[in-house]
Amino acid sequence: MNNIKSTLAGMTLTELNQVDEFIATLKVAAGKAELSVGQPVWVVQKSKRSKGTIVKINKTRCIVEMILSQYNVPMTMLEPR
Repeated sequence: MNNIKSTLAGMTLTELNQVDEFIATLKVAAGKAELSVGQPVWVVQKSKRSKGTIVKINKTRCIVEMILSQYNVPMTMLEPR
C-alpha cells in the first residue's frame, strides 16, 4: 500500500485523473458482479445509509426502491446488505 501511495504522490495531475477514471471503472465492474435484481442494498451517502431493494440494473446505475419511491442510484453508492 505504501508503494502505491508513493507512486501516486509522484504523478502529474493528468496521470492522477486517468487513475481516477480507471478506479471509477473498476468500481462499476465490481458493483455489477455483486448486484442483482431483487437484492437488498444499502444506499451509502456521505452522512447516512438507507435501505433499499434493486428493481433494475442499468449500465452504470440501478433503480432502487426505497421507502416511498424509486431512485436512479449510481452503482458506486450501493453496498449489499
